[in-house]
Amino acid sequence: MSVSRPARYGAVIFDLDGTLIGTERLIVDTCIDTLAAFGHTVTRDFVTSLVGVSEAEGFARICAHIATPLDAMAFNAAWSRANQAAYAQGIPLMPGVAQLLEMLAAAGIPVAVATNSATAGARRKLRLAGLGGAFTHVVGFDQVAEPKPAPDVFLAAAGLLGVPPAQCLAFEDSDPGVIAALAAGMTVVHVPDMATPQQDRAHFRAASLLEGARSAGLFGPDPAAMGD
Repeated sequence: MSVSRPARYGAVIFDLDGTLIGTERLIVDTCIDTLAAFGHTVTRDFVTSLVGVSEAEGFARICAHIATPLDAMAFNAAWSRANQAAYAQGIPLMPGVAQLLEMLAAAGIPVAVATNSATAGARRKLRLAGLGGAFTHVVGFDQVAEPKPAPDVFLAAAGLLGVPPAQCLAFEDSDPGVIAALAAGMTVVHVPDMATPQQDRAHFRAASLLEGARSAGLFGPDPAAMGD
Protein backbone atom coordinates (compact mmCIF):
# COMPACT_ATOMS: atom_id res chain seq x y z
CA MET A 1 0.00 0.00 0.00
CA SER A 2 1.42 3.38 -0.99
CA VAL A 3 0.14 6.42 0.86
CA SER A 4 1.65 9.88 0.56
CA ARG A 5 2.73 11.47 3.79
CA PRO A 6 0.98 14.79 4.54
CA ALA A 7 3.14 17.69 5.65
CA ARG A 8 0.53 18.72 8.22
CA TYR A 9 1.12 15.87 10.68
CA GLY A 10 4.44 14.51 11.81
CA ALA A 11 3.00 11.88 14.17
CA VAL A 12 -0.25 10.36 15.40
CA ILE A 13 -0.86 9.69 19.09
CA PHE A 14 -3.69 7.46 20.24
CA ASP A 15 -5.54 7.04 23.47
CA LEU A 16 -5.90 3.34 24.32
CA ASP A 17 -9.13 2.18 26.00
CA GLY A 18 -12.16 2.93 23.88
CA THR A 19 -10.04 4.39 21.08
CA LEU A 20 -7.78 1.56 19.91
CA ILE A 21 -9.25 -1.34 21.87
CA GLY A 22 -12.75 -2.19 23.05
CA THR A 23 -12.00 -2.49 26.74
CA GLU A 24 -14.26 0.18 28.19
CA ARG A 25 -17.36 -2.00 28.27
CA LEU A 26 -15.35 -4.73 29.97
CA ILE A 27 -14.02 -2.24 32.52
CA VAL A 28 -17.49 -0.88 33.25
CA ASP A 29 -18.84 -4.41 33.76
CA THR A 30 -16.01 -5.46 36.05
CA CYS A 31 -16.33 -2.26 38.09
CA ILE A 32 -20.02 -2.91 38.67
CA ASP A 33 -19.31 -6.55 39.61
CA THR A 34 -16.44 -5.65 41.92
CA LEU A 35 -18.49 -3.03 43.75
CA ALA A 36 -21.27 -5.59 44.12
CA ALA A 37 -18.76 -7.97 45.71
CA PHE A 38 -17.94 -5.18 48.17
CA GLY A 39 -21.65 -4.79 48.94
CA HIS A 40 -22.48 -1.75 46.80
CA THR A 41 -24.87 -1.42 43.88
CA VAL A 42 -24.20 1.25 41.25
CA THR A 43 -25.77 1.99 37.90
CA ARG A 44 -24.11 1.52 34.54
CA ASP A 45 -24.67 5.22 33.82
CA PHE A 46 -22.66 6.18 36.89
CA VAL A 47 -19.72 3.94 36.04
CA THR A 48 -19.81 5.08 32.43
CA SER A 49 -19.45 8.66 33.67
CA LEU A 50 -16.00 7.67 34.97
CA VAL A 51 -14.70 6.79 31.51
CA GLY A 52 -11.53 8.73 30.75
CA VAL A 53 -10.82 9.95 34.27
CA SER A 54 -7.70 8.91 36.15
CA GLU A 55 -7.65 5.92 38.49
CA ALA A 56 -7.32 8.14 41.56
CA GLU A 57 -10.10 10.49 40.50
CA GLY A 58 -12.34 7.59 39.56
CA PHE A 59 -11.83 5.94 42.95
CA ALA A 60 -12.60 9.20 44.74
CA ARG A 61 -15.83 9.60 42.77
CA ILE A 62 -16.85 6.02 43.53
CA CYS A 63 -16.34 6.52 47.26
CA ALA A 64 -18.30 9.76 47.17
CA HIS A 65 -21.10 8.15 45.17
CA ILE A 66 -21.55 5.21 47.53
CA ALA A 67 -20.81 7.39 50.58
CA THR A 68 -18.31 4.81 51.83
CA PRO A 69 -14.51 5.12 52.20
CA LEU A 70 -13.43 1.92 50.46
CA ASP A 71 -9.99 0.44 51.03
CA ALA A 72 -8.22 1.61 47.88
CA MET A 73 -5.66 -1.19 47.81
CA ALA A 74 -8.23 -3.95 48.32
CA PHE A 75 -10.73 -2.54 45.85
CA ASN A 76 -8.22 -1.81 43.10
CA ALA A 77 -6.62 -5.25 43.51
CA ALA A 78 -10.02 -6.96 43.20
CA TRP A 79 -10.98 -4.83 40.22
CA SER A 80 -7.63 -5.51 38.56
CA ARG A 81 -8.08 -9.26 38.97
CA ALA A 82 -11.54 -9.03 37.42
CA ASN A 83 -10.15 -6.97 34.53
CA GLN A 84 -7.31 -9.40 33.85
CA ALA A 85 -9.76 -12.31 33.76
CA ALA A 86 -11.94 -10.41 31.30
CA TYR A 87 -8.98 -9.41 29.11
CA ALA A 88 -7.78 -13.01 28.97
CA GLN A 89 -10.97 -13.87 27.07
CA GLY A 90 -9.82 -11.57 24.27
CA ILE A 91 -9.76 -7.83 23.63
CA PRO A 92 -11.43 -6.61 20.43
CA LEU A 93 -10.03 -3.83 18.31
CA MET A 94 -12.13 -0.76 17.69
CA PRO A 95 -13.42 -0.48 14.10
CA GLY A 96 -10.82 0.62 11.58
CA VAL A 97 -7.80 0.28 13.87
CA ALA A 98 -5.92 -2.33 11.85
CA GLN A 99 -6.49 -0.49 8.58
CA LEU A 100 -5.52 2.90 9.97
CA LEU A 101 -2.32 1.59 11.56
CA GLU A 102 -1.40 -0.16 8.31
CA MET A 103 -1.87 3.07 6.38
CA LEU A 104 0.15 5.08 8.88
CA ALA A 105 2.98 2.57 8.71
CA ALA A 106 2.92 2.66 4.91
CA ALA A 107 3.05 6.45 4.99
CA GLY A 108 5.97 6.42 7.42
CA ILE A 109 4.05 8.35 10.08
CA PRO A 110 5.24 7.45 13.59
CA VAL A 111 2.66 6.51 16.20
CA ALA A 112 2.46 6.28 19.98
CA VAL A 113 -0.04 5.60 22.75
CA ALA A 114 -0.83 8.08 25.54
CA THR A 115 -3.11 6.59 28.17
CA ASN A 116 -4.44 6.94 31.70
CA SER A 117 -3.71 3.24 32.15
CA ALA A 118 -0.48 2.15 33.80
CA THR A 119 2.20 1.50 31.20
CA ALA A 120 2.75 -2.19 31.90
CA GLY A 121 -0.99 -2.85 31.88
CA ALA A 122 -1.39 -0.88 28.65
CA ARG A 123 1.30 -2.93 26.93
CA ARG A 124 -0.33 -6.14 28.12
CA LYS A 125 -3.70 -5.06 26.72
CA LEU A 126 -2.07 -4.18 23.42
CA ARG A 127 -0.49 -7.65 23.24
CA LEU A 128 -3.79 -9.37 24.02
CA ALA A 129 -5.46 -7.30 21.29
CA GLY A 130 -2.80 -8.30 18.75
CA LEU A 131 -1.10 -4.89 18.72
CA GLY A 132 1.98 -5.80 20.72
CA GLY A 133 4.39 -4.73 18.00
CA ALA A 134 2.46 -1.75 16.69
CA PHE A 135 3.77 0.90 19.11
CA THR A 136 7.35 1.47 20.16
CA HIS A 137 6.29 4.15 22.62
CA VAL A 138 3.49 3.68 25.15
CA VAL A 139 3.15 6.37 27.81
CA GLY A 140 0.99 5.59 30.83
CA PHE A 141 0.02 7.84 33.73
CA ASP A 142 2.78 6.27 35.83
CA GLN A 143 5.44 7.83 33.61
CA VAL A 144 4.36 11.44 34.11
CA ALA A 145 3.55 13.89 36.87
CA GLU A 146 -0.19 14.21 36.18
CA PRO A 147 -2.70 12.02 34.30
CA LYS A 148 -5.28 13.29 31.84
CA PRO A 149 -6.89 15.83 31.69
CA ALA A 150 -3.38 17.24 32.20
CA PRO A 151 -1.39 17.16 28.94
CA ASP A 152 1.57 15.26 30.38
CA VAL A 153 1.11 11.87 28.68
CA PHE A 154 0.63 13.49 25.27
CA LEU A 155 3.63 15.76 25.69
CA ALA A 156 5.76 12.82 26.81
CA ALA A 157 4.65 10.73 23.82
CA ALA A 158 5.44 13.54 21.39
CA GLY A 159 8.83 13.98 23.03
CA LEU A 160 9.65 10.30 22.64
CA LEU A 161 8.68 10.48 18.97
CA GLY A 162 10.74 13.64 18.51
CA VAL A 163 7.81 15.51 16.95
CA PRO A 164 6.58 18.94 18.14
CA PRO A 165 3.09 18.68 19.68
CA ALA A 166 1.71 21.17 17.14
CA GLN A 167 2.54 18.64 14.41
CA CYS A 168 0.78 15.75 16.17
CA LEU A 169 -2.72 14.44 15.51
CA ALA A 170 -4.37 12.91 18.59
CA PHE A 171 -7.28 10.46 18.67
CA GLU A 172 -9.41 10.35 21.83
CA ASP A 173 -12.75 8.93 22.93
CA SER A 174 -13.37 10.87 26.15
CA ASP A 175 -13.75 14.47 27.27
CA PRO A 176 -10.78 14.32 29.72
CA GLY A 177 -8.59 12.96 26.93
CA VAL A 178 -9.70 15.65 24.51
CA ILE A 179 -8.91 18.32 27.11
CA ALA A 180 -5.46 16.79 27.65
CA ALA A 181 -4.58 16.62 23.96
CA LEU A 182 -5.79 20.18 23.36
CA ALA A 183 -3.74 21.40 26.31
CA ALA A 184 -0.72 19.71 24.74
CA GLY A 185 -1.27 21.82 21.62
CA MET A 186 -2.25 18.98 19.31
CA THR A 187 -4.92 18.68 16.64
CA VAL A 188 -7.59 16.48 18.21
CA VAL A 189 -10.09 14.01 16.77
CA HIS A 190 -12.84 12.96 19.19
CA VAL A 191 -14.34 9.54 18.45
CA PRO A 192 -16.75 8.93 21.35
CA ASP A 193 -17.21 5.37 22.56
CA MET A 194 -19.32 4.81 25.69
CA ALA A 195 -19.41 8.20 27.35
CA THR A 196 -21.66 10.85 25.83
CA PRO A 197 -19.57 13.98 25.13
CA GLN A 198 -20.35 16.85 27.49
CA GLN A 199 -18.49 19.41 25.42
CA ASP A 200 -17.52 20.12 21.83
CA ARG A 201 -13.93 21.31 21.99
CA ALA A 202 -12.10 18.90 19.69
CA HIS A 203 -11.11 20.07 16.23
CA PHE A 204 -13.02 17.14 14.73
CA ARG A 205 -15.66 14.73 15.98
CA ALA A 206 -16.35 11.51 14.12
CA ALA A 207 -18.20 8.22 14.43
CA SER A 208 -15.10 6.15 13.65
CA LEU A 209 -11.33 6.39 13.51
CA LEU A 210 -11.28 6.23 9.71
CA GLU A 211 -13.90 8.94 9.43
CA GLY A 212 -11.94 11.04 11.89
CA ALA A 213 -8.70 10.52 9.99
CA ARG A 214 -10.39 11.61 6.79
CA SER A 215 -11.98 14.67 8.43
CA ALA A 216 -8.60 15.73 9.80
CA GLY A 217 -7.01 15.43 6.37
CA LEU A 218 -4.65 12.69 7.43
CA PHE A 219 -4.77 10.93 4.06
CA GLY A 220 -6.61 13.49 1.97
CA PRO A 221 -10.31 14.17 1.43
CA ASP A 222 -10.95 11.35 -1.04
CA PRO A 223 -13.06 8.65 0.70
CA ALA A 224 -11.42 6.05 -1.56
CA ALA A 225 -8.10 6.91 0.11
CA MET A 226 -9.49 5.56 3.37
CA GLY A 227 -10.60 2.29 1.84
CA ASP A 228 -14.29 3.19 1.59
